[in-house]
Amino acid sequence: MLRQLFVWLSERKDLQAFVTRNRLAHRAARRFVAGDTLEDACRVLGELNTQGMLATLDFLGERTTNPTEAHAAAAMYRRVLATIAQRRLGANVSLKLTQMGIDLSWDLCMENMVGICDEAAQYGNFVRIDMESSHYTQMTLDLYRELRRRGYGPDTVGVVIQAYLYRSERDVEDLIAEGARVRLCKGAYAEAPDVAYPRKRDVDRNFVRLMERLLVAGRYPAIATHDEAIINHAKRFCRQREIPPTRYEFQMLYGIRRDLQRRLVREGYNLRIYVPFGTEWYPYFMRRLAERPANVGFLLLSLLRER
Repeated sequence: MLRQLFVWLSERKDLQAFVTRNRLAHRAARRFVAGDTLEDACRVLGELNTQGMLATLDFLGERTTNPTEAHAAAAMYRRVLATIAQRRLGANVSLKLTQMGIDLSWDLCMENMVGICDEAAQYGNFVRIDMESSHYTQMTLDLYRELRRRGYGPDTVGVVIQAYLYRSERDVEDLIAEGARVRLCKGAYAEAPDVAYPRKRDVDRNFVRLMERLLVAGRYPAIATHDEAIINHAKRFCRQREIPPTRYEFQMLYGIRRDLQRRLVREGYNLRIYVPFGTEWYPYFMRRLAERPANVGFLLLSLLRER
């Protein structure tokens, strides 16, 4: 019930302005968001790299309402890629197609994505297309495949699959056959029970099933989870199948399970931290609260300390 509430709140534009003006909420959000500016994000990247962690940078924003906003977001991503190269940071980028304008025009979104992928290819870097709600799943895969047809290789552009969707098993098999680089996550949007598994145990079971397929047959899959039981299962599975840690990476969100992040690095696993930045942090923050009750507890404790 709590999860559904925060997912619903994440989509309430009328609340966004109120919450983002609140000093205490902004302070609490900094647990999960690097800051408002690219410079803030680069500072965090440097700290993570020093700790032996890679990163993926997300310039926060989604559902742009006009072409000017979409072009500005794409320009920021090109700037991010150039900055990563100039400062020699261990990071790539993640983005959402609604921020690139897919709701406005397929051609607009494709134009923005081509510019970003060109920039990534120039610097030998990588762009991950985040997956949004199930309304966008097929559109996202279609656009990803069009980018591949235009010559952008699997080490330039990749995609995300959400384990809570019923369709994901088929999508994973298709993407494996295509040589795609896939990030597997559980999913953080409110979905109808005819589209997605409504029970956590079923989502977890499907996640493990898809994870095993990707570890065996995928192209450098990214296993995105904070679930320690699933991470331990992945470790055992890879040891049994003699899959070396160089063939995959774990991914975790900035500010969540830092103890586990440090442990994975000490044990010699590749770990990439998803680092968001920007002023449009409200929807992202609410979805992080929806994912784990511990995050809600952290927020309440932060607010009490500020009083």
